[in-house]
Amino acid sequence: MDQRYRYVRFFRELGIEDIASVGGKNASLGELYRELTPQGVRIPNGFAITADAYRHLLDSAGAWEALHEALDGLDPDDVADLASRAARARSIVYGAPLPPDLEAEMLAAYRELQAEYGETLSMAIRSSATAEDLPTASFAGQHDTYLNVRGEAEYLDACRRCFASLFTDRAIHYRVDQGFDHFRIALSIGVMKMVRSDLAASGVMFSLDTESGFRDVVFITAAYGLGENVVQGAVDPDEFYVHKPTFEQGHRCVLRRNLGSKKVKMIYTRGRTREPVRNVPTSAEERARFCISDAEVLKLADYAIKVERHYSKQAGHDKPMDMEWAKDGLDGELYLLQARPETVASQRQGAMLEEYRLDGEPGPLLATGRAVGTRIASGRARVIHDLDELQDFQPGEVLVADTTTPDWEPVMKIAAAIVTNRGGRTCHAAIVSRELGIPAVVGSGNATEAIHDGDTVTVSCAEGDVGRVYAGAVPYVVERTDLSHLARPATRIMLNLGNPELAFKTSFLPNDGVGLARMEFIINEYIKVHPLALLHPERVEDPEQRERIARQIRGHANGAEFFVQRLSEGVGTIAAAFWPKPVIVRLSDFKSNEYASLLGGRAFEPEEANPMLGFRGAARYTHPAYAEGFALECAAMKRVREEMGLTNLRLMVPFCRRVEEGRKVLQSLAEHGLKRGEQGLEIYVMCEIPNNVIQIDAFAELFDGFSIGSNDLTQLVLGVDRDSELVAFDYDERDAGVKAMIRMAVEGARRNGRHSGICGQAPSDYPEMAEFLVEIGIDSMSLNPDSLLRTTQHVLEVEARLGRAPRSS
Repeated sequence: MDQRYRYVRFFRELGIEDIASVGGKNASLGELYRELTPQGVRIPNGFAITADAYRHLLDSAGAWEALHEALDGLDPDDVADLASRAARARSIVYGAPLPPDLEAEMLAAYRELQAEYGETLSMAIRSSATAEDLPTASFAGQHDTYLNVRGEAEYLDACRRCFASLFTDRAIHYRVDQGFDHFRIALSIGVMKMVRSDLAASGVMFSLDTESGFRDVVFITAAYGLGENVVQGAVDPDEFYVHKPTFEQGHRCVLRRNLGSKKVKMIYTRGRTREPVRNVPTSAEERARFCISDAEVLKLADYAIKVERHYSKQAGHDKPMDMEWAKDGLDGELYLLQARPETVASQRQGAMLEEYRLDGEPGPLLATGRAVGTRIASGRARVIHDLDELQDFQPGEVLVADTTTPDWEPVMKIAAAIVTNRGGRTCHAAIVSRELGIPAVVGSGNATEAIHDGDTVTVSCAEGDVGRVYAGAVPYVVERTDLSHLARPATRIMLNLGNPELAFKTSFLPNDGVGLARMEFIINEYIKVHPLALLHPERVEDPEQRERIARQIRGHANGAEFFVQRLSEGVGTIAAAFWPKPVIVRLSDFKSNEYASLLGGRAFEPEEANPMLGFRGAARYTHPAYAEGFALECAAMKRVREEMGLTNLRLMVPFCRRVEEGRKVLQSLAEHGLKRGEQGLEIYVMCEIPNNVIQIDAFAELFDGFSIGSNDLTQLVLGVDRDSELVAFDYDERDAGVKAMIRMAVEGARRNGRHSGICGQAPSDYPEMAEFLVEIGIDSMSLNPDSLLRTTQHVLEVEARLGRAPRSS
């Protein structure tokens, strides 16, 4: 310890073992500065004014008796009494003069920090409370912070205000709720270089996905200005994911991103210490672009991984972390401001799977936003416009508000769900709802207008990243499954998946990878534009559609870059979620009428009488009418495998009618940098046309495996259009002729040493088909997530009957 100081300790001297002396926040900052600065993690330097300094202040002023008079006999549920007593207690502490020895040390430490950063130093003054008898207690968010503090007088005043903030209304109420003695709690102050994020950007990041608990990503949120807006949910931030395993292998690529609206930014206003900041609108240009670059996202991911590794090593087990960061607009550097253990998603018990699912037709959609959690709840809406209205809130109601603050937490604890106009997935409402285990939809934009007070609504967070609020009480079911003793069948059980938003959550199901990732879903939902319209917008005649296309690709250099980035991030998210298990992505299989329905599509698509048998699948890839579009698909898949490093991605060619067609497609893939066998690339073919079965030996010479598409195979074997109401009754995958074809395909694949799987609907819908597939020895089944557990149990039973032992892992 620096012998010059009794009440001050610089970050270089502090570690996590000093919580009792300087509180969790300061101990963590010291730990970070001391241990991670040498690893290249930039942390602003500073010092802690210790909890002993707080006690020395009150001892010198003889203030303890007055504090007892102010607080003894407090009724925390009497809001007026609480406010009055808290104000008196703060006045006592703030009015206590700093003892000369303490003031001298505080000024000496300030001057030492100023010598390091220069005369223009501005500071952040942060509270860091601790309990004598419980040093690990957390008091996050209960006490005051003062930012952009300059000069000695302002600095000393801010510190006195911090000491007094031990007695804010919310801090007193929190201690009563937690059973803490007000007089056993002390307050340390953190003083650190102010990172001028008001001139740049800031945010929060986690070393896991906060909604699903998926551990293999860093999740970063970012907005312009000071970070308070992100933490409190006053702004919808940009979001980024980075995949940790491939990052640590040396791949530097953002996995996925989402552009937030970022409508306001918090900046400094010089003046009274109490009100140093204000929100100002961001420009249209600022809102249309990401507030940090990819290089900065990757640097933050590097910080997060190093922080998690340090604390995990210290704990002896994985320890996901919750961190705050900021970019300094003066020096352009990224700083880590705070790190603490993540305490919600990481604590979930993985052995028990809980799935919420809507079980009825939803009513009208009232609002959408970011989904927090994966649950569903219904209740009477209580729209809160003013704090005074909180007293009317009843247990089980749905809280609808512009945003929430820590003062709202007593009401939030009794809510069925929460809906806010503002905020991202790391805002106050999101954090509290996760802790409480209730669904929340944040950042909806207009919930307080679209939802009427007293109406019954259903809040659904079980449909991916987008949370939805429906009118009325929509029936839903909750399925709970104990996975701890579920054996793995000898038959590989894979998943059908198209929606990247569900990938992290779905990866927790017991699976052997993804047998069918549908590219069409990603193009429909995240791109929305015909690939050729992106390359040749001038050929789109409708001016309104041209304008919509231009809006869609805003922020990208051109349409091609937009397509490749969006498609690669969608596919990459699925591949990352199941890494290192195989993920088989089917190349685009839109029919011409489906392609025509995309923005600008009609300018590039023929009108066909029977699109199901027309210009689709493999036929398009080398045809002059679509070859440029196929090149974009290939560029996206190459980016996933090479730049993102997700080499578990395998490709599958759909609707390949003839062997020669397959040969041409493989040649085209190779020309676009996707050569079968290079860097372990496997290429499969859909087995969905009778000719694929009849000539399976020839197809096996070209491809690494077969995935039986029972939907189209059934249509083509039986000659039935399943979409025709007149003949659809004849469509049945269980028909003897269809089953004979499937048997021939499985036997042919085995004969040629090739993988055989099925990705059609049949085993998901019909237990007897799953049984048949096991009996003929298919290698894998790819199932819909909602039928995976049920079908897995059935497959285990069939294998037991056949004398096949389950896999050990």
